[in-house]
Amino acid sequence: MNPNYDPPVQTAPPVLVVGTGFGCRIQVPALRAAGFEVVGLVGADPARTAERAAANGVAQAFVDLDEAITRTNAVAVAVAPPPHLHAPLVLTALARGCHVLCEKPFARDGAEARTMLQAAQRAGVVHLVGHEFRWTPERATLARAISQGRIGEPRFLTLTQFLQYASSSDVQLPPWWLDPQAGGGWLGAAGSHWVDWIRSWAGEFASVSAALPRVTCPQEGAEDSFVVRFRLANGAEGVLQQTAGAFGPLANTVRIAGTDGTAWLDGETVWIADRQGTQEAQTPPDLALPPPPPASSDPRQQTAEWQMLSYVELAPYTRLCEAWRSLIEGGAPASGVPLPTFADGVACMEVLDAIRVSAANGGALVNLPAG
Repeated sequence: MNPNYDPPVQTAPPVLVVGTGFGCRIQVPALRAAGFEVVGLVGADPARTAERAAANGVAQAFVDLDEAITRTNAVAVAVAPPPHLHAPLVLTALARGCHVLCEKPFARDGAEARTMLQAAQRAGVVHLVGHEFRWTPERATLARAISQGRIGEPRFLTLTQFLQYASSSDVQLPPWWLDPQAGGGWLGAAGSHWVDWIRSWAGEFASVSAALPRVTCPQEGAEDSFVVRFRLANGAEGVLQQTAGAFGPLANTVRIAGTDGTAWLDGETVWIADRQGTQEAQTPPDLALPPPPPASSDPRQQTAEWQMLSYVELAPYTRLCEAWRSLIEGGAPASGVPLPTFADGVACMEVLDAIRVSAANGGALVNLPAG
């Protein structure tokens, strides 16, 4: 080795976090654990944003993203306010040449999503969507088993879940989750994740027939459930349904039957059955999650709502942020999980659009654009 050689100093990429709810609860600790320097917090209210920046150990607080980029020299922006605010913030960051991580649901609709994708492609930056549950070990293990052909070609899918988020007075949900005007409703809040799972596991959607009922949600105009009968471009048929308005304990069914076998989830365990019998699918080392990073001193981290949500989100979100940093620095992500880009955000929003059109028309069959 040359004794005069000085290895390059690895610096933490400076990143701004936009949004003082999810942004503080998940993005700030996950970004730090992934090796970013969080240089500023951007919110809507000056006093509240300054207070929350201080509670989370963020040096600067802003209410204008463009000013924040100028004053901090940030190279990346993580966007996490309610979905109806995503597009203008993402477009501002892209116009300044920043890499962008945008929360889901990606946009208000497919048209807005396509505008964001086109801008990101023109900017030539790294763009990802916050589908962190691709990194949850059991889901990543199931996805890999399917991609390796362990069940053959997927042909029949059932994904059903009963939750009590909207029926329980003990759970304080983020307000936009049940606000269609803010890009929410339960389809946007949770259905975007489920649509992404199906796309990344089994293929693109070809058609849907859907309903968006309310079970116990008291908020007029907002669904707390969705029921979707779908067909994929590869011919697979399936049902996707979830309610947040159920009483009682969690109930969950995820099962995919293929030409050579069937795969399913039993809690956090993946099982595969074929002609030779049934066996547990072991999680490969590269799909294991790190311990979740420590929470900040933000007093909201001690509330039941934040602890309940952070428990399932923080570790996989850290993996997402690690992949984002690797790409920004010109490397390859350590995990083999397919990365959710803005193109995935567009595809997901097109499916959500089709579901809403179908539900508004009594469950009419709606075909999605090919390709």
